[in-house]
Amino acid sequence: MEDRIRRTMAALEKNNIKPYYAETRGELHDIVRSLVKNDRLITAGGSVTLEESGVKQLLMTEFKGIYLDRSEGVTPEEVEDILHKAFVSDTFFASSNAVTEEGELYNVDGRGNRVSAMIYGPKQVVLIVGVNKIVKDMDEAVRRVEQVAAPKNTKRLHSGTPCEVTGSCAHCRSEGRICCSYVRMGQQRVRDRIKVIIVNENFGY
Repeated sequence: MEDRIRRTMAALEKNNIKPYYAETRGELHDIVRSLVKNDRLITAGGSVTLEESGVKQLLMTEFKGIYLDRSEGVTPEEVEDILHKAFVSDTFFASSNAVTEEGELYNVDGRGNRVSAMIYGPKQVVLIVGVNKIVKDMDEAVRRVEQVAAPKNTKRLHSGTPCEVTGSCAHCRSEGRICCSYVRMGQQRVRDRIKVIIVNENFGY
Protein backbone atom coordinates (compact mmCIF):
# COMPACT_ATOMS: atom_id res chain seq x y z
CA MET A 1 0.00 0.00 0.00
CA GLU A 2 2.86 2.41 0.76
CA ASP A 3 4.20 1.93 -2.78
CA ARG A 4 0.72 2.48 -4.25
CA ILE A 5 0.30 5.68 -2.29
CA ARG A 6 3.70 6.98 -3.42
CA ARG A 7 2.97 6.16 -7.06
CA THR A 8 -0.44 7.78 -6.87
CA MET A 9 0.86 10.96 -5.23
CA ALA A 10 3.69 11.29 -7.76
CA ALA A 11 1.24 10.84 -10.64
CA LEU A 12 -1.18 13.39 -9.19
CA GLU A 13 1.68 15.89 -8.93
CA LYS A 14 2.52 15.37 -12.61
CA ASN A 15 -1.12 16.09 -13.45
CA ASN A 16 -0.96 19.43 -11.58
CA ILE A 17 -3.06 18.06 -8.70
CA LYS A 18 -1.58 18.75 -5.26
CA PRO A 19 -1.31 15.57 -3.16
CA TYR A 20 -1.18 15.38 0.63
CA TYR A 21 -0.88 12.39 2.92
CA ALA A 22 -2.37 11.98 6.39
CA GLU A 23 -1.52 8.97 8.51
CA THR A 24 -4.27 9.77 11.03
CA ARG A 25 -7.51 11.72 11.28
CA GLY A 26 -5.73 14.24 13.46
CA GLU A 27 -3.21 14.91 10.69
CA LEU A 28 -6.06 15.13 8.18
CA HIS A 29 -7.86 17.74 10.27
CA ASP A 30 -4.67 19.78 10.64
CA ILE A 31 -4.22 19.83 6.85
CA VAL A 32 -7.85 20.85 6.37
CA ARG A 33 -7.49 23.71 8.85
CA SER A 34 -4.36 24.98 7.11
CA LEU A 35 -6.06 24.98 3.70
CA VAL A 36 -9.19 26.92 4.71
CA LYS A 37 -7.91 29.24 7.45
CA ASN A 38 -8.37 32.37 5.31
CA ASP A 39 -11.59 31.35 3.56
CA ARG A 40 -14.79 33.37 3.59
CA LEU A 41 -17.05 30.72 2.06
CA ILE A 42 -16.69 26.93 2.21
CA THR A 43 -19.08 24.44 0.60
CA ALA A 44 -19.21 20.70 0.01
CA GLY A 45 -20.67 17.98 -2.14
CA GLY A 46 -22.52 15.00 -0.77
CA SER A 47 -19.97 12.64 0.77
CA VAL A 48 -20.00 9.77 3.24
CA THR A 49 -16.23 10.23 3.50
CA LEU A 50 -16.58 13.76 4.86
CA GLU A 51 -18.88 12.46 7.58
CA GLU A 52 -16.86 9.36 8.50
CA SER A 53 -13.56 11.26 8.59
CA GLY A 54 -14.94 13.98 10.87
CA VAL A 55 -14.19 16.71 8.34
CA LYS A 56 -17.84 17.73 8.01
CA GLN A 57 -18.17 18.11 11.78
CA LEU A 58 -14.91 20.06 11.94
CA LEU A 59 -16.14 22.51 9.31
CA MET A 60 -19.56 22.90 10.93
CA THR A 61 -18.09 23.65 14.36
CA GLU A 62 -14.81 25.49 13.73
CA PHE A 63 -15.96 27.38 10.63
CA LYS A 64 -19.57 28.05 11.57
CA GLY A 65 -21.06 30.78 9.40
CA ILE A 66 -18.33 30.31 6.80
CA TYR A 67 -19.13 26.70 5.94
CA LEU A 68 -22.51 26.15 4.27
CA ASP A 69 -23.92 22.62 4.32
CA ARG A 70 -26.99 21.49 2.40
CA SER A 71 -28.43 20.10 5.64
CA GLU A 72 -28.94 23.72 6.74
CA GLY A 73 -31.52 24.23 4.01
CA VAL A 74 -35.10 23.99 5.29
CA THR A 75 -36.91 24.16 1.95
CA PRO A 76 -35.94 22.70 -1.44
CA GLU A 77 -35.29 26.25 -2.63
CA GLU A 78 -32.85 26.90 0.24
CA VAL A 79 -31.01 23.64 -0.47
CA GLU A 80 -30.74 24.59 -4.14
CA ASP A 81 -29.37 28.01 -3.20
CA ILE A 82 -26.68 26.41 -1.02
CA LEU A 83 -25.69 24.04 -3.84
CA HIS A 84 -25.35 26.95 -6.27
CA LYS A 85 -23.12 28.88 -3.85
CA ALA A 86 -20.48 26.16 -4.37
CA PHE A 87 -19.50 27.81 -7.65
CA VAL A 88 -18.42 31.04 -5.95
CA SER A 89 -16.90 29.48 -2.83
CA ASP A 90 -13.28 29.69 -1.75
CA THR A 91 -13.11 25.96 -1.08
CA PHE A 92 -15.29 23.06 -2.15
CA PHE A 93 -14.94 19.77 -0.25
CA ALA A 94 -15.82 16.33 -1.58
CA SER A 95 -14.35 12.90 -2.04
CA SER A 96 -13.61 10.96 -5.22
CA ASN A 97 -15.18 7.68 -6.25
CA ALA A 98 -11.73 6.52 -7.34
CA VAL A 99 -8.17 7.81 -7.72
CA THR A 100 -5.94 5.92 -10.10
CA GLU A 101 -2.25 5.22 -9.70
CA GLU A 102 -1.93 7.15 -12.97
CA GLY A 103 -3.04 10.31 -11.17
CA GLU A 104 -6.55 10.56 -12.55
CA LEU A 105 -9.83 11.14 -10.71
CA TYR A 106 -12.99 9.28 -11.64
CA ASN A 107 -16.41 10.36 -10.43
CA VAL A 108 -19.99 9.47 -11.26
CA ASP A 109 -22.81 11.77 -10.20
CA GLY A 110 -26.58 11.92 -10.23
CA ARG A 111 -27.49 15.62 -10.40
CA GLY A 112 -23.99 16.66 -11.39
CA ASN A 113 -23.53 19.43 -8.81
CA ARG A 114 -20.56 17.65 -7.23
CA VAL A 115 -18.60 16.91 -10.40
CA SER A 116 -19.35 20.27 -12.00
CA ALA A 117 -17.94 22.11 -8.98
CA MET A 118 -14.82 19.93 -9.16
CA ILE A 119 -14.31 20.99 -12.76
CA TYR A 120 -14.91 24.73 -12.50
CA GLY A 121 -15.99 27.44 -10.08
CA PRO A 122 -14.55 27.18 -6.57
CA LYS A 123 -11.11 28.68 -6.06
CA GLN A 124 -9.86 25.39 -4.68
CA VAL A 125 -11.24 21.87 -4.47
CA VAL A 126 -10.19 19.60 -1.60
CA LEU A 127 -10.88 15.90 -1.99
CA ILE A 128 -10.61 13.61 1.03
CA VAL A 129 -9.74 10.09 -0.11
CA GLY A 130 -9.32 6.92 1.92
CA VAL A 131 -6.78 4.35 0.73
CA ASN A 132 -9.69 2.07 -0.22
CA LYS A 133 -10.37 4.35 -3.20
CA ILE A 134 -6.94 3.99 -4.82
CA VAL A 135 -7.16 1.83 -7.94
CA LYS A 136 -4.67 0.72 -10.57
CA ASP A 137 -6.19 2.34 -13.65
CA MET A 138 -9.38 3.71 -15.20
CA ASP A 139 -10.79 0.27 -15.95
CA GLU A 140 -10.54 -0.61 -12.27
CA ALA A 141 -12.03 2.78 -11.38
CA VAL A 142 -15.12 2.03 -13.48
CA ARG A 143 -15.49 -1.42 -11.92
CA ARG A 144 -15.17 0.09 -8.46
CA VAL A 145 -18.06 2.47 -9.09
CA GLU A 146 -20.28 -0.18 -10.68
CA GLN A 147 -19.63 -2.90 -8.11
CA VAL A 148 -18.93 -0.98 -4.90
CA ALA A 149 -19.73 2.73 -4.80
CA ALA A 150 -22.99 2.89 -6.73
CA PRO A 151 -24.72 -0.12 -5.13
CA LYS A 152 -23.81 1.01 -1.61
CA ASN A 153 -24.93 4.57 -2.28
CA THR A 154 -28.25 3.46 -3.75
CA LYS A 155 -28.90 1.43 -0.60
CA ARG A 156 -28.04 4.45 1.54
CA LEU A 157 -30.32 6.70 -0.51
CA HIS A 158 -33.09 4.11 -1.04
CA SER A 159 -32.99 4.85 -4.76
CA GLY A 160 -34.99 1.84 -5.89
CA THR A 161 -32.51 0.88 -8.61
CA PRO A 162 -31.60 -2.70 -9.62
CA CYS A 163 -28.09 -2.38 -8.15
CA GLU A 164 -29.62 -1.66 -4.74
CA VAL A 165 -30.85 -5.26 -4.81
CA THR A 166 -28.23 -7.08 -6.90
CA GLY A 167 -25.11 -5.21 -5.73
CA SER A 168 -23.89 -4.63 -9.28
CA CYS A 169 -24.62 -2.05 -11.98
CA ALA A 170 -27.20 -3.02 -14.60
CA HIS A 171 -26.86 0.22 -16.62
CA CYS A 172 -30.51 0.85 -15.80
CA ARG A 173 -32.91 3.60 -16.79
CA SER A 174 -34.53 3.82 -13.36
CA GLU A 175 -36.08 7.05 -12.11
CA GLY A 176 -33.82 6.86 -9.06
CA ARG A 177 -30.64 6.30 -11.06
CA ILE A 178 -27.65 8.02 -9.42
CA CYS A 179 -25.17 7.33 -12.25
CA CYS A 180 -25.91 10.07 -14.78
CA SER A 181 -22.70 12.05 -15.28
CA TYR A 182 -19.36 10.28 -15.74
CA VAL A 183 -16.30 12.49 -15.28
CA ARG A 184 -12.67 11.50 -15.83
CA MET A 185 -10.26 14.19 -14.65
CA GLY A 186 -6.66 14.05 -15.78
CA GLN A 187 -4.15 16.85 -16.17
CA GLN A 188 -5.36 20.16 -14.76
CA ARG A 189 -4.89 23.58 -16.36
CA VAL A 190 -4.73 25.41 -13.02
CA ARG A 191 -1.91 23.86 -11.02
CA ASP A 192 -2.81 22.85 -7.45
CA ARG A 193 -6.40 24.12 -7.64
CA ILE A 194 -7.44 20.56 -6.90
CA LYS A 195 -5.92 19.05 -3.79
CA VAL A 196 -6.20 15.38 -2.85
CA ILE A 197 -5.63 14.36 0.77
CA ILE A 198 -4.99 10.62 0.95
CA VAL A 199 -5.75 9.25 4.41
CA ASN A 200 -4.41 5.92 5.66
CA GLU A 201 -7.91 4.67 6.51
CA ASN A 202 -10.92 3.29 4.67
CA PHE A 203 -13.57 5.96 4.20
CA GLY A 204 -16.81 6.05 2.27
CA TYR A 205 -17.84 4.03 -0.75
